[in-house]
Amino acid sequence: MDSSPLQSDTSQRKRLPLNRSGRRLSFERRLQVWLWLLGLPSLAFFWITLTLLHVDVLMRFVAVVLGGVAWLLAVSLLKEQVVRPLQTLANVVAALREDDFSFRARGGRRNDAMGDLALEINALASSLQGQRSSALEAMALLERVMRAMDSPVLAFDREGRLKVLNAAAERVFGMRASIALGKPASELHAGTLLDCNEDDLFLIGAPEQRVRYVVKRTEFRLRGLPHDLFVLADVSAALREEERQAWERLIRVLGHEINNSLTPIKSIAGSLRKRLTPASGVAQESDDFERGLDVIENRADSLNRFLQAYRQLMGLPAPKLAPMSLADLAHRVGRLEIRLTLKIRESQDVTVMADPDQLQQALINLVRNAADAALDPDATRNETPQVEISWSRVSGEAMIAIRDNGPGLTNQANLFVPFYTTKPGGSGIGLVLAKQIAEGHRGTLRLSNRVPGPGCEAELRLPLA
Repeated sequence: MDSSPLQSDTSQRKRLPLNRSGRRLSFERRLQVWLWLLGLPSLAFFWITLTLLHVDVLMRFVAVVLGGVAWLLAVSLLKEQVVRPLQTLANVVAALREDDFSFRARGGRRNDAMGDLALEINALASSLQGQRSSALEAMALLERVMRAMDSPVLAFDREGRLKVLNAAAERVFGMRASIALGKPASELHAGTLLDCNEDDLFLIGAPEQRVRYVVKRTEFRLRGLPHDLFVLADVSAALREEERQAWERLIRVLGHEINNSLTPIKSIAGSLRKRLTPASGVAQESDDFERGLDVIENRADSLNRFLQAYRQLMGLPAPKLAPMSLADLAHRVGRLEIRLTLKIRESQDVTVMADPDQLQQALINLVRNAADAALDPDATRNETPQVEISWSRVSGEAMIAIRDNGPGLTNQANLFVPFYTTKPGGSGIGLVLAKQIAEGHRGTLRLSNRVPGPGCEAELRLPLA
């Protein structure tokens, strides 16, 4: 197994020997022994001097004993003067090792060995304290940036356990950091993300509302261990905008060419009808000829309306944002639906920045679809047809919910396909237009079956003002 750079660097460091003794005594004990030994020659010289002066043996013994006691006291005081500063500096270094940078050694001064050591340790403590403050500030800034990012950010170790998760990733993957951190990616339904390479396309969500992300993947080391960092960039809006512009260009060209053909066809059909008289032939043939002209005119009108509707859908202008109350909007839209009584669930008002006309049109389309579903005669139920609208704040967004008790969704894959409809007389552009309005406001529109059912729920989410 390869060792980390930190471990290999530590193993290659050179250690300076403090001494070369075989059986090492403590520094204090060695200092004390050496000071005692230094006092023996003085005591011997004192004994010899008293002998030469013909001092009594008892007096010489007492004098040497007193001198020895005095020397022991001096050794203790000297050892205290040497050991105490070293113990203080050891405590400061121990505090630094425990990331406590509040301790300092006092009394240090230059041109003094112990003072120089104390000043250098104090300087080291100040430097480490500054580096720690800078690191904490950088970490705080990084956390703020990650919380403010709209792009999901995740990091996994080599065993596939989740180590980093920002707020955007919590929303996208439906996780909670307090629960998800430390768990394998397979348990978090994010195992396929680990198989993605740089610039791969990663899809999230149901097929009808799938969000497309481009994966940015890199490696980094945390405490010497390799990790994989994933940053997901949402490209759904950009791709949809490119698709919309392509459709708009195509429809502009097709509409121009088809209109150039429809206009003379309709004009010629009208001219032929004016010239048609009962005397022009047999009555049956005249009726067939007139029905044929009716078909031509009706299909020309239908095709023209189709193109105009597609032009309207593809030519949605940019929203003109202004503060607006969701409570007022819900009540205004509720008064427009007269086929049934719209239930409005009152709650604290929410203000959003939106285009009033466009947002009202989106809600009208959603409420109309909900009412159509609730009034569907094929729905097997014993309940009264009901549509409910509510608003709230959810995960830093404003959410408008429209719920019905109809039969629910049967083909969710074609919800937002233009001109696809299952309702008799439906145009197939209501949901598409509502979705485009939501995306034009940097929001989202999601439709799903209610659980428990029956019925459908539409959630329109917008950024808060």
